[in-house]
Amino acid sequence: MAKKTSGPSVLVVHGPNLNLLGEREPEVYGSISLEDIDGRLAELGVELGLRVESFQSNSEGELVTAIQQARDRHAAILINPAAYTHTSVAIRDAILALDLPVVEVHLSNIHKREEFRRKSLLADVVAGQVVGFGEHSYLLGLRALATLVASET
Repeated sequence: MAKKTSGPSVLVVHGPNLNLLGEREPEVYGSISLEDIDGRLAELGVELGLRVESFQSNSEGELVTAIQQARDRHAAILINPAAYTHTSVAIRDAILALDLPVVEVHLSNIHKREEFRRKSLLADVVAGQVVGFGEHSYLLGLRALATLVASET
């Protein structure tokens, strides 16, 4: 188990069906579980001096609420909105209401997928995207956020 750190806090937001990682379409999303990704993020967070809190929901409203509540609790957000990437104006609006850096991540390269998956409604309102590197997309995204958070302090 990762040690705790007292540094800035990052909220990791996982969208719908990510709770099925390792079981659902492993040829696309890999065989790693969400629990394993969260564990690796927590470990990397300690290395980077960040506290990492993870949240997953299949409900758009719960995701929006978690993003809104991050304003007073976290220094940044790492988000994989999953299918809501392509459809959720509500998640986009919640991110726009933040004054926090946000990095969007995807396990697969959404730009090489079906046409409807190639458009992210968040791309122009987040600090950046990391796509196509499997679980490493999350780790690279957290490293990017550590740099952004450090530059703001």
